[in-house]
Amino acid sequence: MLAGMASPENGGAAGPAPRTPAPGPGPARGAPGPAAPRAPAAPPPLPDASQPRFVSDLDVLIRARYPLIYLVSWEEQRLDAILDETARRHGKALLGWSVTKGLRRLGGARTPSPEGARDPNEALAAVEKLTEPSLVVLKDFHPFLNDPTVVRALRELAHALKSTYTTVILLSPVLQIPTELEKEVTVLDVPMPSARELLDLLKEIAEVVRRGNRAVVDLRKEDAEQLVKAAQGLTLSEAENAFAKAIAADQRLSKDDLHLVLDEKRQVIRKSGLLEYYPTEETLANVGGVENLKTWLARRGGAFSEPARRFGLPEPKGLLLLGVQGCGKSLTAKAIASSWRMPLLRLDMGRIFSGLVGSSEENLRRAIRVAESVAPVVLWVDEIEKGLSGSGSSGQSDGGVTARVFGAMLTWLQEKTAPVFVVATANRIDLLPPELLRKGRFDEIFFIDLPAAAERREILRIHLARRGRDPSGYDLDALARAAEAFSGAELEQAVVAALYDAFAEGRELAPPHVERAIRETVPLATTMREDIERLREWARTRTRAASSVPAEDVPRPPIATRFG
Repeated sequence: MLAGMASPENGGAAGPAPRTPAPGPGPARGAPGPAAPRAPAAPPPLPDASQPRFVSDLDVLIRARYPLIYLVSWEEQRLDAILDETARRHGKALLGWSVTKGLRRLGGARTPSPEGARDPNEALAAVEKLTEPSLVVLKDFHPFLNDPTVVRALRELAHALKSTYTTVILLSPVLQIPTELEKEVTVLDVPMPSARELLDLLKEIAEVVRRGNRAVVDLRKEDAEQLVKAAQGLTLSEAENAFAKAIAADQRLSKDDLHLVLDEKRQVIRKSGLLEYYPTEETLANVGGVENLKTWLARRGGAFSEPARRFGLPEPKGLLLLGVQGCGKSLTAKAIASSWRMPLLRLDMGRIFSGLVGSSEENLRRAIRVAESVAPVVLWVDEIEKGLSGSGSSGQSDGGVTARVFGAMLTWLQEKTAPVFVVATANRIDLLPPELLRKGRFDEIFFIDLPAAAERREILRIHLARRGRDPSGYDLDALARAAEAFSGAELEQAVVAALYDAFAEGRELAPPHVERAIRETVPLATTMREDIERLREWARTRTRAASSVPAEDVPRPPIATRFG
């Protein structure tokens, strides 16, 4: 016994009996105790090992008789089923409360409670009077936590429940805990459905469809895995809607329905307001050159699969693409998402920064949460240097907002565990904070240079074929030589300008039209020759070349004199 601690033996008052974990349903409060000690009841069975981990965590908290548990989730139906199973396993009654239906048994019969139990204070008072071990679920209770009376009642209820076998569970999509309750409430984040849960849902839907002869199910094991991968990040209800829409579209469920499942993710992203969903129509075949980068991406395309996890492969983190403007960095980001059959989200740093103090940091956290909720996904951060430039002087210019946003971004890039593949692009290396370039933020840093002659030939072939012209009818080698120092974007615009000229003349596009458009174009490399040379010199020892073809020297602009 420590000195000074009161006890019955040393004349002090005895404290309350320690709370012991519940082995099983205990006696009802207010009932007379047994005349003689009884052996403890057998502990309830453990949850199924196939259940998500948070179910085991919840089970432990209930066994330990935690009075208040806060579950953060949108999925009421999914949680209803899990809590019903948990209550039966513990031998407890399951009650639910909502502002529309009041306090009632979720089995259907209304629990003995005062009239008007829709009022939160009266509902909390009714919970305190329960005489049987129970799990009580308060749905969407967070708006009432702004009322000091409700907060006080909930705090007193927490103290009262510590001597009972009743647990109150607050279920809400929003985490909102008043300061007074921070030490009373235990928070559990409910993860989105796992791949196994989504696969079980898909199997159940396929079985129902087959049994009723309502549609054709044409799915191999690999196809089902692709659909499940596409549905990861959706709630069970959203995934069920996506699979149902796929069946309703053509009375079939097959691998061709992948885009319909991804469309459901677009709805989730649109509601956030911070991220843009981009359709993934480009492919790596539409990107001319950059063979080293294509090879790197091809070797990592399957790294998000379950066999890769079993093999011990970590999920790729992302890429930083540096290079000259118009050389295909943004196009590559779109092609990665299409080739890997993943949705593409664009993070606009301009939307992150807000005029309200503290809003910018919260906006970034929200954007990250949305991206992780629909993972696996490709997150495209275009021209990242413009959003994060000035972080070093942020304390003097904007009260440190940019520095805090930059710090939060760096921490997430380093520590993220969700399968979010980040593709960041940048044009000006002098604006990039050095902390962004260290290993661990990205898997690799690639430099995309001006295309060489062979790559220019490939880019011209792609753009002519895309616009319905046969590339074999053009001398692509001659056009590539004439377009020296052109970027990919400038080559595309030369083809477009030639089409305008041919259309205006009422003629079919011919090689002279393309040649003239190339002659009339002054490439950006000519006017920014020194900047490009400086960029190349910086990247030579700091980055990996995206192209397997050696870069060509940028020609000097012609020197004009008064003699011509």
